[in-house]
Amino acid sequence: MRILFIHQNFPGQFRHLAPAMQAAGHSVRALAIQGKGLPGVDMVRHQPNMQPSKTIHPWLAEFETKLIRGTSALQAMLAMKQQGWTPDLVVAHPAWGEAMFIKEVWPQTKVLAFLEFYYSATGRDVGFEPGMDTLNMDTLAQLRLKNMTHMLALECMDHGMAPTHWQRSTFPSAWQDRIDVVFDGINTQVVRPDAKPHMQLQHADGTGHRIQVGDEVLTFVARQLEPYRGYHQFMRALPKIQAQRPQAITLIVGGDGHSYGQAAPQGSSWKNIYLNEVKDQLDLSRIYFLGTLAYENYLKVLQLSACHVYLTYPFVLSWSCVEALSAGCVVVGSRTAPVMEVIEDGHNGVLVDFFDTEALADKAIHVLAHPQAYQTLRQHARATAVSRYDLHTQCLPAQQKLLTSLVA
Repeated sequence: MRILFIHQNFPGQFRHLAPAMQAAGHSVRALAIQGKGLPGVDMVRHQPNMQPSKTIHPWLAEFETKLIRGTSALQAMLAMKQQGWTPDLVVAHPAWGEAMFIKEVWPQTKVLAFLEFYYSATGRDVGFEPGMDTLNMDTLAQLRLKNMTHMLALECMDHGMAPTHWQRSTFPSAWQDRIDVVFDGINTQVVRPDAKPHMQLQHADGTGHRIQVGDEVLTFVARQLEPYRGYHQFMRALPKIQAQRPQAITLIVGGDGHSYGQAAPQGSSWKNIYLNEVKDQLDLSRIYFLGTLAYENYLKVLQLSACHVYLTYPFVLSWSCVEALSAGCVVVGSRTAPVMEVIEDGHNGVLVDFFDTEALADKAIHVLAHPQAYQTLRQHARATAVSRYDLHTQCLPAQQKLLTSLVA
């Protein structure tokens, strides 16, 4: 069959699924604004050429930007149709607007929507941390309008796919029966425990450490070091951890930009704001900010970890959480809904209240001080990743089955 993947930054979440469908003999194309593409997948790029209006109602500004992207994608799909190419199935990430007009071009084509998150003023990310959001009427109104793109996707889709049960639960109940839960998938044969890795770390002044498996290595990973992923709570717990574990080395992976929620005040970054808050209490010689890493080096960080901290608002679950389990890490996670779906406290990880930095520090200290006590927990963490989230035995077959059954 003919399959069109739509993602603003292809391949995104389709990096395994698209080539798997192509390898299975299907004709696969991708429609995107940017992204590197994938071997064997024909890329069709579109570029929005309209500028947002300066006089539009401020509540509609974000939707107008998405509409401009949707208009550009519409023109690209019309061009495909005029060239005689009509897909049997479109698999689309609708969040940025490109999927608005699929049925207008191809009314009979099946549409599978990849659904990550539906916004709300209660029970999710907004309003979760006191003082972080300004919950006035403007904020609430814009939050409702933020879901317009998803409502259009729900209305036109034939079926939906969400990575976790909690993420599916954020969508209106009327549609949940039409949304299958299938995680993106972790290659657990690549992301696995390994006793061999070591790293030579060096600061700008030439001092450094050589670390290997078995050392007291505390790790923290996020795409960007920002409040949504609990970076500030981690930094606030770090002075106590360092004070009680004087041999512990901390590796922090992530950019100093902004992905979710409010941006840092102009001229600063969340990374520096929360580092400066506690730096006078820290031994900075034992902390390494590694920035963004090549994947193989990121995996090495997980394999070296004696204790891994993963915190998040009630929001989209990070791949890194499941990858840490797959690598056999002892994960100290936040007791928030996305994490609780994956980690059972005391069985395959350790849970603490997101805002309780004392408890976070105490748990991390105990894990670092008593590594042997957590060996069974490490095994259970690995088993969870393999049995529920493995790419080749669980997730990819389920995704492929969903695609083929939808068309059949």
